[in-house]
Amino acid sequence: MEREPAQDANRPKTRIPLSIEENLAGIAIGLLGLITFANVVVRYLTDFSFAFTEEFSIFLMLFMALVGGSSVMAKGGHLNIMYVVDKFPPKIRNATLLFATAVAAFTFLLLAVLGGQMAWDEYRYEVTSPGLGIPTWYYTMWLPLLSLAIFGRAVGALIRIWRRQK
Repeated sequence: MEREPAQDANRPKTRIPLSIEENLAGIAIGLLGLITFANVVVRYLTDFSFAFTEEFSIFLMLFMALVGGSSVMAKGGHLNIMYVVDKFPPKIRNATLLFATAVAAFTFLLLAVLGGQMAWDEYRYEVTSPGLGIPTWYYTMWLPLLSLAIFGRAVGALIRIWRRQK
């Protein structure tokens, strides 16, 4: 029986451990599972509905997507057409990866700025959610924060690609 390589063998060396994002995503999916399970059980056993938990569920799904995106960005797994890119000569392939990662970094930096403005506006104008009446900036403040995390991971990936190129 062959032993599979350690899971850490494919991980890039990063200054900030990838386990942070992976653990946060695990907590989010665990909470999402608990909320969904409780909603189903209560709905079948009583006439009470946990419909108000929809806000939390949507937030947890978006949170999980952004945290997962940060982890994947650090691993160099951003979107690109590998079928085409792999056919390029090494120099062009690296230039393409640099360009694609730089565009991704810029996009998430822009998302952080615009998301920060949106969260600030929701705080300033005291916008509340329709279901629970919770201030919506509680949910939207995570967009700029996690977009900055993805931006940081993209910059780290850019540095690793640049060093590998030399």
